[in-house]
Formats: sequence, structure tokens, C-alpha cells
Amino acid sequence: MANISASMVKELREATGAGMMDCKAALTENDGNMEAAVDWLRKKGLSKAAKKAGRVAAEGLIGFKVEGVKGAVVEVNSETDFVARNDLFQGLVKMIADVAFGAGADVEAIKAAKIGSITVADAITDTIAKVGENMSLRRAASLEVKQGVIGNYMHNSVSDGLGKIGVLVALECAAKSDELPAFARQLAMHVASANPQALNPAGLDPTVVKREKDVLADKFRQQGKPENVIEKIVESGLKTFYKEVCFLEQPFIFDDKKTVAQAVKEAESKVGSAITVTGFVRFALGEGIEKQESDFAAEVKAASGQG
Repeated sequence: MANISASMVKELREATGAGMMDCKAALTENDGNMEAAVDWLRKKGLSKAAKKAGRVAAEGLIGFKVEGVKGAVVEVNSETDFVARNDLFQGLVKMIADVAFGAGADVEAIKAAKIGSITVADAITDTIAKVGENMSLRRAASLEVKQGVIGNYMHNSVSDGLGKIGVLVALECAAKSDELPAFARQLAMHVASANPQALNPAGLDPTVVKREKDVLADKFRQQGKPENVIEKIVESGLKTFYKEVCFLEQPFIFDDKKTVAQAVKEAESKVGSAITVTGFVRFALGEGIEKQESDFAAEVKAASGQG
């Protein structure tokens, strides 16, 4: 049996909003598996969490470069937020974003690309030596349209094109209206806030949809609902789920009485041409990276020889 620590219970509580004893029971029942514990709580009707809430752990910066119909975004990690405020590090991230704009989204290709006489990998190594802290290019992505615009938004910006959450949204559109870039920026701000998982239901990972269906079915099965009723409830529940996680089906943050898809339709009448959202990218600093939480008081105690 897994050892269920207080920090594990705390993490599950933060992710689900369930009670402490319920969280402990969920972890015990699932041998410490956090994702299975979330599902267990949901099946019991004790949590509304759709997925495990990942703790943002790494420091560093998101950087992007956008020009017209093309954009690229990168995540460069550092050990501390102090280094992320360093001019040398910020210059490195901007340079890497510039390279990604031309080289594409492959991390190894970006690191192998040359800036003058040295590669990006060498530039990272040189910066590590100067700053005295480890750093790495973690990931990159790019978007491009034939005609239209790449909407962009940087949240918690520390400098032009640098910050903590970077978003690109690709809009295919023949119009040259000034309205289009402004609307594209609104869509990028929506993505930063609402954090959709996919453009539409077809773009969702099938395993994510299956998991949601299983959780819903098991929840109502435990309530004694008949199978034919469960099937209808699950289909209805999936529609609600899609509205929560699919970009075009989410309530638009600037007017939640309409969906993003409806907002796009309205924008078409203003710009005088059809608009197709072809994709989006949202990079939040450190998402998905586990962070080891330390007990500062215990560390001080140990350092003083009292631990």
C-alpha cells in the first residue's frame, strides 16, 4: 500500500475542492494514484474537477515572435524567477523565439540553428556560464495561415513578447479589415483565460473523451440509474463537457451569452469575409512539470542541527 502523505492530500484537495478525509480515502483506495483518485472523487459526486490540476512549477519565460500570417512561441526554463528577470536571459529567450520563427517547432532543429558563428545550443550554454544557473529550451510551436492573421497575447508580460502565458490563434480570412487583428487578439485573450483543450470535439484526445464518459456512467450507475437512462445522461453530460473544454464551444469571455463560434460569425459581418479559426497554441510557464515542495521550516531546523 502506498504511503499517503499530507502533501498528496493537500494537492488533491487543491485540484478537486473535496474534503480532507475524502481526499485521503480516495488516495488510499487508489494506492496513491492522483489521477485515479480524482476520478474516484468525481464518481462519488465529491468533485467537479475534469482533470488533474497540474501545478505550475518551473521558472523562466514564454517568448513569441509574430509577423503577419506567421507566429512562433517557445518556453525557456530557468531555475529561479530571479534569473527570468535578468536582461541576459530575456535576450536569450527573444533570440530563441526569433530562431523558432524561421526554423519551426522542432526543438532540436532550433538548438542546432546558428546565430552568427554559434548555435542556439551554444548560446544557451554560454548564458548558463555567465548567469550561473541551469536553463533549457523545453518546447516550441508555430502557426501559419495563407491569408489572415495570427492573433497573440502575452499574460504577465515582463517585456515585449515575453511573459508567463503566451497564446497564438490562427485566423484564415481574406479581409484586410483593421477589425481582424483586434478580434484575433480578443480570441487569444480568451484562450489564455479559458484554457481550452481542443478547437472542437473532433480535436479532443479520444482517451480524454472515453475517460469522461466512463466517469459519468459510473457516477450515475452508482446512483442506481438504469442503463438506457445512463446513456442519455452521458450524452448530455458530454455536451456540457465540450462547452467547458472546446475553444469554439466555450462561452466567449467578452460576452458569455454567446459561444466563441457565434462571436466568430458576428466578426465575419464586421470584416466582410468568412473567418476560419485553424488552430491555437497556449504555453503556460512550467505546466506539466512536477515541483518538489520543500518544508522550509524543517530545512532550517535541519541546517541548525536540531532536525
